[in-house]
Amino acid sequence: MSNASMSANLRASIRSARDSAAAFWNDRSAQERKQLLVIGSVILLALVYLLLIDPALSGRAQLRKSLPELRQKAAVMQQLARDAVALSSIVAPPPPVLSKEGMETSLATRGLKSQSVVVTDDVVRIQLSSVSFAALVDWLGEVQKTVRLSVIDTSITAQSASDTVNATLTLRQQKSESRSE
Repeated sequence: MSNASMSANLRASIRSARDSAAAFWNDRSAQERKQLLVIGSVILLALVYLLLIDPALSGRAQLRKSLPELRQKAAVMQQLARDAVALSSIVAPPPPVLSKEGMETSLATRGLKSQSVVVTDDVVRIQLSSVSFAALVDWLGEVQKTVRLSVIDTSITAQSASDTVNATLTLRQQKSESRSE
């Protein structure tokens, strides 16, 4: 079907429906017409109320009910923002001083026995033989948080036993950053 024939069919259908409605309307008495107008107006008003007015009123009531909670959340967020600004101005304490004894003690608490520990300035070189990989990873996480050591070089070789590795680590201590405002 072409657009022209579809358009013609649509116009014919509309014209037929309009003629049927006009015939229906003309067949009614004046009193029936008034009643149909009143009923149509009531239905139209009910639809306007149900589709436009009621959702707006119920949404407004819901917002009014949730407004105190939202205000409280906003106040908490503003306080957290003020706290964050205050905390950002605080200078972090300097990291603890690195020492061979401190590193060996830290390794021992995780059950790691080192072959050698060399500490020079802010760099630590550690050699470990036949240690648990899981314990090594846990220890690295701990010293990253407490002593601010980060791995700058590593060599890890798996052993035949499960979860056992040989490792050579080079770690550097991060210095605290001074803030100037």
